Amino acid sequence: MDYLVALLADPAAWAALATLVVMEVVLGIDNLIFISILTNKLPPEHRARTQRIGIALALVMRLGLLGTVALIVRLTTPIFEAFGHGFSWRDLILIAGGAFLVWKATTEIRHHVTHDADGHATGDAGKRLTPLSAIGQILLLDLVFSIDSIVTAVGMTEHIPIMFVAVIAAVAVMLFAAGPLSRFIERNPTIVMLALGFLLVIGMTLIAEGFGSHVPKGYIYAAMAFSALVEGLNMLARRAKGRAAAARHPH
Repeated sequence: MDYLVALLADPAAWAALATLVVMEVVLGIDNLIFISILTNKLPPEHRARTQRIGIALALVMRLGLLGTVALIVRLTTPIFEAFGHGFSWRDLILIAGGAFLVWKATTEIRHHVTHDADGHATGDAGKRLTPLSAIGQILLLDLVFSIDSIVTAVGMTEHIPIMFVAVIAAVAVMLFAAGPLSRFIERNPTIVMLALGFLLVIGMTLIAEGFGSHVPKGYIYAAMAFSALVEGLNMLARRAKGRAAAARHPH
């Protein structure tokens, strides 16, 4: 208890908490985009419930991983060397997670490209996603992002309670933002391809990180923000043209 009271009275602890919360929320954007695209493939009546269950289980998993933070940190120790780089368990997890994300994004892009005019997908892309499968994929990818964010958090603070509060705050933001983001993506189909492109870039970044090539996250998020801004301007332009066309040809 004295330890917690000392933390509450320490301005540096509050600064670390604020920084960590912002970092966790920003890192959660990748996961949130994936969750929104994935659950939009479900029937409408299952989407919100699947999102809540997936994010809630992800929170439990993250808190559990924080309880083994000493083990997570040891995952950065190289276990073998290849191509002049010492690979750790964290590297292998990032490579596997990045490969999964690239595969998933590529599959979804193929699904949207090969979608026929009747609204039915061709080949394997037409298979129905189940809520259980969606939850499993959400947890699988969250495991990859969790390990990466925990290793980053350990480098920012040594106080486990601060990490717990930051993770809970970030997951709470994801829980409230998942529904509106999913509905926004569903209402604007062109956003889907842009979001899948983001996931493809994030997957390649994870693979590069696993092979020892550090890519500053700021560059990735700046590119994503710029692309989103351009698409937002395109959406405004399309709506303006639609209103102008409706005004010229009223029903």
